[in-house]
Amino acid sequence: MRDYEFETNEGFALRLDSMDPLARFRQRFYIPKETIYMDGNSLGLLSKDSESAVFRVLKEWKAQGIQGWLEAERPWFYFAEELGALCAKLVGAESEEVVASGTTTVNIHSLVNTFYRPEGKRRKILADALDFPSDIYALKSIIELRGLDADENLVLTPSADGRFLDEEKIIELMNEEVALAFLPSVLYRSGQLLDIKRLTEEAHRREIPVGFDCCHSVGVVPHFFDKWNVDFALWCGYKYLNGGPGSTAFLYVNRKHFDREPAVAGWFGYAKDKQFDMSLTFEHSKSAGGWQISSPAILSAAPIEGSLKIVLEAGMDSLREKSLNMTDYLIYLVDELLSKEPYNFSVETPREAERRGGHVAVEHAEGIRISEALRARGVIPDFRPPNIIRIAPVPLYNTYLEVWRVVQYLKEIVDRRECERFSRERKAIS
Repeated sequence: MRDYEFETNEGFALRLDSMDPLARFRQRFYIPKETIYMDGNSLGLLSKDSESAVFRVLKEWKAQGIQGWLEAERPWFYFAEELGALCAKLVGAESEEVVASGTTTVNIHSLVNTFYRPEGKRRKILADALDFPSDIYALKSIIELRGLDADENLVLTPSADGRFLDEEKIIELMNEEVALAFLPSVLYRSGQLLDIKRLTEEAHRREIPVGFDCCHSVGVVPHFFDKWNVDFALWCGYKYLNGGPGSTAFLYVNRKHFDREPAVAGWFGYAKDKQFDMSLTFEHSKSAGGWQISSPAILSAAPIEGSLKIVLEAGMDSLREKSLNMTDYLIYLVDELLSKEPYNFSVETPREAERRGGHVAVEHAEGIRISEALRARGVIPDFRPPNIIRIAPVPLYNTYLEVWRVVQYLKEIVDRRECERFSRERKAIS
């Protein structure tokens, strides 16, 4: 808890930076020149540690060829499990319960197909209407692969305002027809953080297995999957974990499920000590590694080694504390300086710390054009329809002064009517 009140002047931002115990980590990242990068909730920046890890693996490949699978500094054959063990420390899991594998959507198919067992009147998957589209696409296809009607058997918890979910409503929909619940940890638009512990308890009380997509939380919000008794979870490696575009993802399987047969069997899910027996009978590893499918993409996983080193060194408690302080500060500045005429910005992210992820959703009727105007000034946020500018001050490399400047730029953009130069048409990537 901070022992001071926020102020709107630039000097106060500089004072916050001078007191920041995590400030030293900024120098370990490559910050694009003349840029205020506030998009780490979509793609984290490259660290020098990640760069070194990639160069090391390239040199190993160059010098050792195929021998790198067993003779590299971190043998490639065990690399996915090693990264999983490191990442397990961020999510409150045992090392065998996490593995670096695949991509988010591939891991959804693997894990949901494993845990979704429709039988009798229990045939529905419970998700939510504000979920990231890829999750919904995957869930619908999984249902249809069972020969079932997705429109009938995918239940989407509605939102009263298009921004937030009511957890009471989610729990209310956990009835005797639900075979599986699959929910996000943080809503990708508004930044609402769901109560994973409570939702897990309520699902299990009704004998419903439950899993979570934690792409927008791992690396910025502490998790305790084992303590909460979560059945499974998955997350990407390129947002707050700074693993690079399209980097390897992660999955978690609670050890109580290690004897379950993975629904999507593949070469690298085989028991490690027998994998090269070349048996045609699949014997999966009794660990999260059993849910691997293909050979790990070593060059896509290497950056995560370096970035996890930084995250672990900084510590999740410290990262969460600074993240909350920075988002609190951003919310305060928007409220104080931009909420009234003629600016009319609003914050549509929960104010309560326990309900907030790592980014802030700033809404404005001209959100898409204002987002482009920010980019023209060297600020990198992102835009989500219909009118949300997502701003993510990442605790490892953003500063309080940058937060202050972003708000000043928003004010100036309106004062100078700069957004009128830009189209309301969305680009291919926004």
